Amino acid sequence: MTETPPEETEKAILISDMLRVRDQRDRAAFARLFGHFAPRVKGFLIRAGSDPAVAEDCAQDVMVTVWNKAHLYDPARASVATWVFTIARNRRIDLARRDRRPEPEDLGWGPEPETAQEDGLVLQQESDRLGVALKGLPEAQRELIEKCYFGDLSHREIADVTGLPLGTIKSRIRLALDKLRHAMG
Repeated sequence: MTETPPEETEKAILISDMLRVRDQRDRAAFARLFGHFAPRVKGFLIRAGSDPAVAEDCAQDVMVTVWNKAHLYDPARASVATWVFTIARNRRIDLARRDRRPEPEDLGWGPEPETAQEDGLVLQQESDRLGVALKGLPEAQRELIEKCYFGDLSHREIADVTGLPLGTIKSRIRLALDKLRHAMG
């Protein structure tokens, strides 16, 4: 009789706990998952360049997402570790994007400088062309572009609002941007 390797036993326990969280909202199973993954996620984020305090907060947020999105876990598609670390990776990307946004005090205040009349006309024509191009997009793509660029939401925030998978959102936005680039020439 062959003995099951320890890493296979650990994987089986993690899957079992994740399924208990997914199917029964089992708090004890979640506590075990939290104890296993939270320090590993924090270490992953620190190695990726996050400040330790930010990594701690982000790890907590990732584990809350694991609890809230447990119904989406499918053991046939990914291991528990892959699923959790994908959430952590995406959250790290969201934080990096947020950190790159300018703070209000970094934005210029006061009246805009006067533009030449020709520049204003060109800008108006381009704005009109963009409006027409936006109206030409399929509704699903247009709504995502509006949420992303006019609503200033991250892809993750759009996924949370719409309930669509993150990959679908990214694909639709990428397709819409390609169509807009083509329409704008």
